[in-house]
Amino acid sequence: MISLWFSALFPLALLGLFLVLPVWIMEGPVWGLVTLAAGLLGISALNFMYLLRLQRWLEGPPDRPVPEGRGLWNHVFAGLHHRARVRREQQQLLSDALERFRRAVQAFPDGIIIFNQHRQIEWINANAAVHFQLDPGKDRGQALTNLIRQPDFVSYVERGDYSAPVLFPNPRRAGQTLLVQVVSYAAGENLLLSRDVSDQERLDVMRRDFVANVSHELKTPLTVVAGFAEMLSDPELEPDPAQMRHYMALIAEQTHRMQRLIEDLLTLSVLESTSVAQREEVVDLEPLLQTLHQEALVLSAGRHRISLKMEGYIQLQGNPQELRSALGNLVTNAIRYTPAGGEIELRWLGTQGGGEFAVTDTGIGIAPEHIPRLTERFYRVDRGRSRETGGTGLGLAIVKHVLSHHQATLEVESQPGKGSRFAARFPAMRLRYGEEARRRLA
Repeated sequence: MISLWFSALFPLALLGLFLVLPVWIMEGPVWGLVTLAAGLLGISALNFMYLLRLQRWLEGPPDRPVPEGRGLWNHVFAGLHHRARVRREQQQLLSDALERFRRAVQAFPDGIIIFNQHRQIEWINANAAVHFQLDPGKDRGQALTNLIRQPDFVSYVERGDYSAPVLFPNPRRAGQTLLVQVVSYAAGENLLLSRDVSDQERLDVMRRDFVANVSHELKTPLTVVAGFAEMLSDPELEPDPAQMRHYMALIAEQTHRMQRLIEDLLTLSVLESTSVAQREEVVDLEPLLQTLHQEALVLSAGRHRISLKMEGYIQLQGNPQELRSALGNLVTNAIRYTPAGGEIELRWLGTQGGGEFAVTDTGIGIAPEHIPRLTERFYRVDRGRSRETGGTGLGLAIVKHVLSHHQATLEVESQPGKGSRFAARFPAMRLRYGEEARRRLA
């Protein structure tokens, strides 16, 4: 404050001491007053010039440099410069915070649309733009219900009751289901949140189908067992020994069917459990494939010509029980769906690019539209034939999970009436090139 007063009075002191006073003494009071008036007029003109600079600065753009001055105006302009610098720093901080907020909202997994009381879009994040096929730039200011015309959504927005979300199929993207909810957060300001729940919907459908399929699969054998049990418990029934053996055989057959179904369900449960640690070791495939070959011969009972071929590296890193289950299912399916007199070939080929176990048959084949769904639980191309052959409908689902644990894939080639080829392909990192494997290759 003292320096401010000093800057204001110092020019007047200089004027009086070095100009007015000498003139007053030498020329008299009149000329002294004239000199004083001229000096004050000069000081006023200088101040007016600085005022004009200040006015032009105030009327200019916000980022225009603060003018420079002398004396009192130097303090004034320095103060303005300090305030401008603080304002710029605060604006930069606010801009950085806003940019961080925008990046955070853009990274949000849900879609976000901000719209006003007139339902005009004010802002759209990237996920919402994808969900509704909107342009964040061009569609700003457009009415929300003009761009998203799904009837359930329009009714939800117009009703104004946002206490619960609305679920509807996305009209812009086939097969996608969106869960949408509007949240009012200020006077006339609303936030629309959209979430892609297609996977969850598919899982719910699969879960319902799974429960229905399990119930259906268990219903038939339970009905057979319960019916025969009730009949055999009738004290008035006197079946002959041959009939008794027939009834007991049917009960045993249906009991074994339920047992196989439960065992497969338990196997799937273990495979799908992420909490179960899988024990892996180096598996020598020769004894495993020889065992599968012998079991196939027994199951076929001479009805098929079954061959086994092995080439290349035959050691694999994996879980022996899981591998036996998966590869065994491929072999068993080939026997079940190949008519008597057909041929089945089991073939292993291990190279430095990876390993492949393929089962090729001359069976009934599979139509192309069924192939993508073969690994679904309980999916059957021919339900009646599957039950006749003793299948549970879970074999290929087990195969898919086992191969997934081993970073392997299942490839299916088939033609109706000509046969099928199921190939389990393992990546090179799963093959082990020990001395035994090298010796076999030599």
